[in-house]
Amino acid sequence: MKKLKIITIAIFIANLFFGCEKDDICEDGTPTTPRMIVEFYDNLEPTAKKTITNLGIVADGMSTGILYNGVSKIEVPLQTTADITKYSFIYDSQNVDVSLRNEDKITINYIRTDVFISRACGYKTVFSLLDNPNGIVKTIDTDNWIKEIVIQKYKILNEDEVHVKIFF
Repeated sequence: MKKLKIITIAIFIANLFFGCEKDDICEDGTPTTPRMIVEFYDNLEPTAKKTITNLGIVADGMSTGILYNGVSKIEVPLQTTADITKYSFIYDSQNVDVSLRNEDKITINYIRTDVFISRACGYKTVFSLLDNPNGIVKTIDTDNWIKEIVIQKYKILNEDEVHVKIFF
């Protein structure tokens, strides 16, 4: 009887240890798919950051977008299911006089790489912008407000650094 009690207790303790599973929780702060960081600069003074107001950004095929107001740096998401993302950058997008809004279209070309983070978090996508002039292409029109686009970092691994500078 004493042996049976010891065996029962041993089995119970073994079940406690072997029956438990490791918690699979993706903790806050775990790196996720980064967005492209864009910073705006004055075209006349290329080292001076410039604040932009009423900038609307609309993804290709969408009718609504994101409004940025009073910022010099923005985060732009890229598609994780395609090697190209198209946006309309609309200067003065909230102007009631639609004729005063100025829309420049850009196409961002890149290569995607999925990187395994953990079982709980899954994968994140990192992006490698293609070399200029094909990395970011601006549609040329008669009234471009974006004067120049310069790629600073071709690999988009995180959101800690500026990837692209836009001069206007």
